[in-house]
Amino acid sequence: MQPDAPVAQKPGEILVFFVRGDTKCAECGKELFSGSMLTLEKERGALCLGCADLHHLEFLPSGDAAVTRRATKHSKLRAIVLQWSRTRKRYERQGILVETAAIEKAEAECLEDADRRKRQAERSALRAAELDQAFVEQFAHAIHEQFPKCPISDANRIAEHACLKHSGRVGRTAAAKQFDPNAVYLAVAAAIRHEFSNYDQLLLKGIERFQARARVRDAVERKLRAWSN
Repeated sequence: MQPDAPVAQKPGEILVFFVRGDTKCAECGKELFSGSMLTLEKERGALCLGCADLHHLEFLPSGDAAVTRRATKHSKLRAIVLQWSRTRKRYERQGILVETAAIEKAEAECLEDADRRKRQAERSALRAAELDQAFVEQFAHAIHEQFPKCPISDANRIAEHACLKHSGRVGRTAAAKQFDPNAVYLAVAAAIRHEFSNYDQLLLKGIERFQARARVRDAVERKLRAWSN
């Protein structure tokens, strides 16, 4: 048995395939029926999981990314399980083979922080719904053009923050939508004020906003100059 199409395989990566048509293990002669698993070796051909020394691993189906990620991390040996898709004419990932103990540990960890991950997913979904991604990318590009030394990661974060729908932030103004330099400047200055100065701490101490801004003005302007030059 050979793959119907080339399969990209990273160095050190083990690939296992669901059997499509009945075949035999090239080493032990065991019958491999449709739905069972095999791996392919250049020299020996199709091998059952026993001959490939993978029989002690347990199949973890795709579906829960957190469990898969953690089980992969905890398992000393692992393999990716693929199945041929007749409609898409390619192999598609169905899950992984990992040690049973790794699955159990991953599931226990996921139970411990399930609520936190659920809240994170809900926040991420809400944020994604509120962002116009194309506009955010254009705004981030405008930031980087005006402040060429601003790190790309900072420009992207500032753009996302400024462009949230219904936020009333500068990125949602008519001027920002035309990428007016002043609107871009105000968005960057606001981000620097919050992230690179003690502005927020001053507000927490009860200092009035205009006074807090005055105290951090020099620090904000220094950062703006550093990102501009």
